[in-house]
Amino acid sequence: MNHKLSRIAALSSIVALGALGAPAVAAPPAGSPSAAHKPATTPGPNASADAKANAYGKYCAAQGLSKKRVAGQKGTPFSQCVTAMAKTAKAAKAAEAAGTKKPNPTTGCKTMSKKRVAGAKGTPYSRCVTAAAKLLKDRAAA
Repeated sequence: MNHKLSRIAALSSIVALGALGAPAVAAPPAGSPSAAHKPATTPGPNASADAKANAYGKYCAAQGLSKKRVAGQKGTPFSQCVTAMAKTAKAAKAAEAAGTKKPNPTTGCKTMSKKRVAGAKGTPYSRCVTAAAKLLKDRAAA
């Protein structure tokens, strides 16, 4: 009987220590860099284009790019498009800062495949260029 009682006491003390240690693990220390970091909030529908600047997926989704992996390619066509949109936006921001003309929509799409996909309208490259042109047009309008 004492043996069972000591097992129950040991298990309950382990559970109690685990419960006390959980809040200390969840919250970062007050002086740490992660304590000052606040997660970014999602911009609302009436936010400026700069506030929504990282929503590149909407341009790629409008082009109907696949989210399925293709053998021999790095990432999906959709993820490649999102990366290309980020590169295009970065080039546009640098051009604005330097006061030069806006970049060509093909700037970020150079790595996309130019091979036709059966059943798809256009090539991944051409759809990426179309999406990049829309991105640049939206940035210029803002």
